[in-house]
Amino acid sequence: MDFALTDEQEQLKEEVRRFADNEVRPNATEYDVEEKFPHDIVDEAAKMGLTGATIPIEYGGAGYGALDSVLIAEELFAADPGIALSILATSFGTEAILEYGTEEQKEEFLEPVAKGDAISGAAISEPDTGSDVSSVSTRAEKDGDEYVINGNKMWITNGSVGDFFVVLCKTDPDADGRYNGFSQIIVEADRDGFEADKITGKMGIRASDTAELILDDVRVPEENLVGSENAGFYQQMNFFDATRTGVAAQGIGIAKGAAERALEYAQEREQFGRPIGDFQAIQHKLADMHTETEAARNLTYKSAWEVDEGGSPNTMLASMAKEFASRIAVKTANEAVQIHGGSGYVNDFDVERFYRDAKITQIYEGTTEIQKMIIARELQGKGF
Repeated sequence: MDFALTDEQEQLKEEVRRFADNEVRPNATEYDVEEKFPHDIVDEAAKMGLTGATIPIEYGGAGYGALDSVLIAEELFAADPGIALSILATSFGTEAILEYGTEEQKEEFLEPVAKGDAISGAAISEPDTGSDVSSVSTRAEKDGDEYVINGNKMWITNGSVGDFFVVLCKTDPDADGRYNGFSQIIVEADRDGFEADKITGKMGIRASDTAELILDDVRVPEENLVGSENAGFYQQMNFFDATRTGVAAQGIGIAKGAAERALEYAQEREQFGRPIGDFQAIQHKLADMHTETEAARNLTYKSAWEVDEGGSPNTMLASMAKEFASRIAVKTANEAVQIHGGSGYVNDFDVERFYRDAKITQIYEGTTEIQKMIIARELQGKGF
């Protein structure tokens, strides 16, 4: 069992950490308070290949593997989760195009994202549909050589800043079986009938753009269909297997950032004539925070490593990593605030923001409860 990173991976971590320290951390509070998308920082990240990290080199990307992308996410999220998500999610949805799209789709849509010239998104959830993906009601009806799409999508990352979205639609409402009759279709944001309404007032990741999408008789050519018609649900589940390890990486980044800041504060803050880090109660908190973060890190790294070795995600391991790392992110951020005391309750210190940002990792890409259901289902070999 070799737990060592390669020299290239160590260098990658160092380069991303340096970028995060110089470009992300100094601007984090501003973008959080103003709830604005960090276009300028994303542009700088694109120059480093971070906006198309896993897009293959032949399509203009950096061609990083799954473990490489986890290392990148960990360092960026340890600096600031909101800006980090804005950077890494610029390619959200391109996974489906890369896996199932035509060569023409890959050339048209992947390269602009990789170069930082376009932002993509995945449009799945709806106002009345979250965890139950098979209840998606957005409809795509065939009209000649076009699809006409009608429906609403909710909580869409990059919704008001994205250039195109991979939209999960119902294409055959009469299909037999709960999971049949869905398709993924690329919808460009400049199409007639497409509207995005930015969502504000989020508890966390406020720099990252989130919106409701309204599709009113949006027409797209049949060439925008991703993969096979009516196979979209199963394509989507494969997408979640891949992205859940990414969310686990976000969780360990948040835990790392919160734990590091808690340790620093405990060494500087004095009470009763000595640093609070000298008191056993604080020492135990710090020990637990760093131990649990390391445990989450190893589980997440293993999940990513299996993708690099085997070529596809391990469904159960990805859900284990996502559930555990997100739980540790919330717990560690909570303890970091506790160690800061009253100072942790205001945004003069980063832990206040980490506390708010951590919770989303237990919600998006499948809630904690859904992850446990998947793990139990896989243990019993039941599948869909």
